[in-house]
Amino acid sequence: MTETPFNAESEFDSQLDRLVQLGYPALAGLTESAFRNLVAPLRARAAEGTAGLPAPTDARVPFLLVITRDLIGVPERVELTTLAGKRKPGVVDRNYAEDDLPRFDPIKELEVPAGPAYLLFDVDRGEEFRNLAPATAMEGITAQGRLPLSIDEGLAFITLHPAALASNRCFSLIGSRCGDKRVPALWISQGAPKLGWCWYGNPHTWLGSASARPERIGLE
Repeated sequence: MTETPFNAESEFDSQLDRLVQLGYPALAGLTESAFRNLVAPLRARAAEGTAGLPAPTDARVPFLLVITRDLIGVPERVELTTLAGKRKPGVVDRNYAEDDLPRFDPIKELEVPAGPAYLLFDVDRGEEFRNLAPATAMEGITAQGRLPLSIDEGLAFITLHPAALASNRCFSLIGSRCGDKRVPALWISQGAPKLGWCWYGNPHTWLGSASARPERIGLE
């Protein structure tokens, strides 16, 4: 049986449809048409950037349409995440102090494009880095010529591909830091996704570190 070739434009349409179905336009203060038009320029770039990449799996996807906190806040997007086949909404860990999340900025190495949305390519949840401290995982990620994911990117991953977050297949988001030793992470708590944090020097058997190709393509 011949495998169906991966179609990046169809995947882009599917990702955009999912965001619309989840209510992203209203959260952004936009009509559905305005929201679709906003990100439409990225459709062709998705096809260009995924040449030669395989179709999505639970662990690795060719690209993500990332919506940033410039358009919709982190807590609002967390609440729209679920585990694959489940309905319980995601939560932000109570150990984040009030007004704490906005302090977690993308590290400068990511060179995140300015604006409300961008494309991220060849995204992997980083199972190989399970039971390694984020500090050690960071060395491994950069040795591969890749970069870690930010909070916005991790949320895009589990929003658009909920199966990416699974038991013993959770991941740190080393690409967002706030100047201390905390590292954001996505894991499962009481049957739902949770955005929490762990320590840069502490390993966890169930926690890998997600990464992607360095280039990020913005709207400009």
